[in-house]
Amino acid sequence: MPDISTEDLFKLLYFSPTEEEVEEVIKQNPNVFKDENWFPLGGNENMFGIVRNQQSSPIAALVEKVTNSIDAILTKKCLEKGVAPDSDEAPKSMEEAINLFYPDYKNWDLKQNRRKQSEEIQILADGPPRNTSVIVYDNGEGQHPEKFEDTFLSLVRGNKIHIQFVQGKYNMGGSGALVFCGKRRFQLIASKRYDNTGNFGFTLIRQRKISESGTNRRSSHFEYLKIDNQIPNFPITDLDLKLHGRNFNTGSIIKMYSYQFPTGYSGFAQDLNQSLNEFLFEPVLPLLTADNKERYPNNKVLELDLFGLKRRLEEAQSDYIDTYFSEEYVDKLFGKAKVTCYVFKPKTEKHDVKKSREIIRSRFFKNNMSVMFSINGQVHGSYTTEFISRTLKLNLLKDYLLIHVDCTEMDPDFREELFMASRDRLKDGPEANALREYLGKKLRKSELDEINRKRKESIGLENEDTTELIKSFAKNLPKNSDLFKLLQNTLKLEEKKEEKKDRKPASQKPKTEVKPFLPQRFPSLFQLHNKKEGINIISLPKNGERTIKFDTDVANDYFDRSEDSGDLEISVLQIKRNATSGGTEPGTKKEVSGVLNIAKSSPNQGTIKLTLEPTEELNVGDEIEIKASLTAPGQTFEEIILVKVTDKEAPKQKIPQEEDQEDYIGLPKLHRVKEENWSSLEENGIEMGRNIVMYPVSEGDQLQEIFINLDSSVFLNHRSKLKGEDQILTAERKYISSVYFHTLFLYMITKRRKYSISVDKETGTESITIDEYIRDIFDHYYSDFLLNFGMEQLMGALED
Repeated sequence: MPDISTEDLFKLLYFSPTEEEVEEVIKQNPNVFKDENWFPLGGNENMFGIVRNQQSSPIAALVEKVTNSIDAILTKKCLEKGVAPDSDEAPKSMEEAINLFYPDYKNWDLKQNRRKQSEEIQILADGPPRNTSVIVYDNGEGQHPEKFEDTFLSLVRGNKIHIQFVQGKYNMGGSGALVFCGKRRFQLIASKRYDNTGNFGFTLIRQRKISESGTNRRSSHFEYLKIDNQIPNFPITDLDLKLHGRNFNTGSIIKMYSYQFPTGYSGFAQDLNQSLNEFLFEPVLPLLTADNKERYPNNKVLELDLFGLKRRLEEAQSDYIDTYFSEEYVDKLFGKAKVTCYVFKPKTEKHDVKKSREIIRSRFFKNNMSVMFSINGQVHGSYTTEFISRTLKLNLLKDYLLIHVDCTEMDPDFREELFMASRDRLKDGPEANALREYLGKKLRKSELDEINRKRKESIGLENEDTTELIKSFAKNLPKNSDLFKLLQNTLKLEEKKEEKKDRKPASQKPKTEVKPFLPQRFPSLFQLHNKKEGINIISLPKNGERTIKFDTDVANDYFDRSEDSGDLEISVLQIKRNATSGGTEPGTKKEVSGVLNIAKSSPNQGTIKLTLEPTEELNVGDEIEIKASLTAPGQTFEEIILVKVTDKEAPKQKIPQEEDQEDYIGLPKLHRVKEENWSSLEENGIEMGRNIVMYPVSEGDQLQEIFINLDSSVFLNHRSKLKGEDQILTAERKYISSVYFHTLFLYMITKRRKYSISVDKETGTESITIDEYIRDIFDHYYSDFLLNFGMEQLMGALED
């Protein structure tokens, strides 16, 4: 028998702040931690690979612990109602479970109520700031000690696979955090069943290294502690485990020692809270993150509740969000998905563009996720800004756009092929590639296109005529030189034709007065735009799509807000086949995805757009009667539309071209920028200041504009050494032409060589665009070199 009581042993382990202290406990109690008391995790030493191949980041791994806690609390609520969680009487989704178990859940929007509920799941910090341990507590179902090996300590058992209202399936995601637990991978697990039956049980998990195995093993393995061949346990009424607002009675508590957080994480109430908010975009339950005064005595904010990034975005709308909208897609490819786009302001009231961008990236993009794919509110995969710049070709919005893709209602088979089992990244497969292509196509035609266009137009600087500038440079090049060929092939200079001077100006249409839109919280109006008397008929080409507009008076956020939201529901009333197939078929809402692919936009200044596309199930001559229903409190607004499938549209004729246009970037516009222009540029996200030399603007990989700062420190310092107006004008021309052409050629060569550019940051390696790369080069001495070292100076330096 061990020399120490089971209860004292638990307290020694639990109150050890770091893995070093746990090591000391093990050394001081050799009778407890002898070799025969350790057993392989999952019942098999070969499970090491499964544990190692879980989440790729410590934050994503920690999110799995939180997800398990949410599952445990919902399961407890189900059991308390006397319903078996895997029975037909149990809820079929998380949304259904929340409505059943927490009928007053909307009260969580009030801070006081949310804070009280958040104490049911707590994430606590322990240990010194540079060697932080993490404690995760939940007041969930808990487990009896004799069930530990079938639950906490099992892998790939599929314990939750028949429970429809929880996130977990295979009982392995929670093991992913082990690889981030210090060097020895210590993790303490303790629990007591929710109904207060049985004892409080606990065990310690660790990694046994290859060198410690005493055999010719080729890999390490994970193992857990049992004493006298059983999970250590003892009776409790409650325990003071330094939780917030309570003692431990029932539920589960896990401690991960010396957790390996990413570089730069300074506190739970700020950094960790923000990161978890990103991965838990819209959790069904709030939770609490808490630090302590011993770690940060000067920090006034040590505890913060957490309820997902969606709510943070809504709360920050006035300070950081310029606008947001959603589109809902019903498509035969994947079923149903909702996409919400949040566009941030390029400049806040209190900060310049650079500082504003830093704050936005830190608060809302801490994990470099610009496109988030979630199921039941938990992010399962993401894209970086590369999707925005390369796929959407919206470079101006690259740092100011967050896209959330809700995959909860996707076709289960498609969704299963979309994500890895670790739930932290997308698979590299045909489903993921098809979805990426689909999203790119749809979002390029969404409201984002208009937002990007308005930002470009509002820049409002006069363009410099670059035609003569480029001609004067190119005319002296030998026509058979590689440099001339690069210019000719990349810019297509000879294809540029001067506009006819005698072209008549376009007739100006009289401007119509636009009535101000007065949004209502709930709709009192919903009707087809330009509605006619009788049946409204829409023609839909077999190979094309049609967009239908509805007039409404409801606010833009009606489909997307967390509280009092509504929806536009589309259902098929009947399908009338053409004469060759004959007959009519009654339709249901479920049949919509079988016959029509649908894209539905959220309200925008009184307009809701609905785009229809026929599937292969429809033929020319078929007629579909659909009903569009806008939900509202106490009533539903309806519109009936008859859709006729017509002949295929002839494809648009492309203008024949002698050469492939893939590399055509056009002749970029030159903008001369003075200090008085800086503020207007910064309002649209183009950073300017003394330290900025130039700013290229691209769409995708097509360079369109080059802004050259004539009041940069580099040029002002150079100009101060000159005398006379002629010297200054000459220097200015040299500065503009040097910066312009060097930008041009650096961009062309980098693009044509198909370089992939990335930069190492604290959060990891981040892909950057060509224009970001070139801008950074010019801001770091390159422009100074261009101004001060011509060919004569360089030759003179060599002679010396």
